[in-house]
Amino acid sequence: MPMPSSNRETRLLRFGVFEVDLAAGELRKNGARIRLQEQPFQVLTALLQNAGQVVTREDLREKIWPADTFVDFDHSLNTAVNKIRESLGDSASSPRFVETLARRGYRFIAPVDSVGAAATGSATGHARKNDSRGNGWRDNDSATSPAADVALHPELHVPVPQRGLVRALFALIQVMYLIFYVSGLAHLHDADRVASSFLPGWRALVIVGAVMVTGAVGIPLRFYLLSAVGFDFRKLGATFGRLFPFILALDQLWAIAPFLLLPQIGVGLAFAATAALLYVPFSERTLIRMAYRLEN
Repeated sequence: MPMPSSNRETRLLRFGVFEVDLAAGELRKNGARIRLQEQPFQVLTALLQNAGQVVTREDLREKIWPADTFVDFDHSLNTAVNKIRESLGDSASSPRFVETLARRGYRFIAPVDSVGAAATGSATGHARKNDSRGNGWRDNDSATSPAADVALHPELHVPVPQRGLVRALFALIQVMYLIFYVSGLAHLHDADRVASSFLPGWRALVIVGAVMVTGAVGIPLRFYLLSAVGFDFRKLGATFGRLFPFILALDQLWAIAPFLLLPQIGVGLAFAATAALLYVPFSERTLIRMAYRLEN
């Protein structure tokens, strides 16, 4: 398991509103100590020191549970990770900090800042000031930036959203396209009429044929993506990445669908709707990246 070269010089590991004091062996939230037993603390430290990387179960066994220790390793590790999540207010289904990689290990997904001993002393001096009423030293609330309390997505550098919300938005986009496809197939005669008014002859038949073929292909695709996000398929990130070129081409074709409603909505709204639909596939990709990180 890779370990940082400056481990001896690092005293604090900070992430969001939490910090781990390696010297004192303490986990703190906004300066308040959180009780965490020794083995869960060691597991958390190993994950923090390798933030963004997969820490395998075997690595943790070798580091924390030596070969001569007779314990139920799987049970002990699972218990330690559960205690870590409980202390951080995290969950296995919607992880903000500790991500489980089935049968492989764990990965700390929030950004982690390392603070050396000298910097820690300086920061502590600035963060505390003498109370003029003789009450000794007290915390200076203004020393903590609100931006430091926000956990950022390690790849997109935006505040980590709730995975449930992200998955719901992605599912709504799939439902929107399903409505497009079903509506387009149900009104082929209207599509033929509108297309014929602009592209007479065989060109109109090409438009109608494109609606039929892409709609017939798009319906099972959207049902697959809906079921995958509904059942929280953990490899959806990699799968969507492979499907994205096809999805992009399909969505760009259907972005011109508002022009089939030209007599009802006019040219201006048709252009506005098409411009919005051109962006949708890229928003789908961003939502997937927020909810499903690619495994290393």
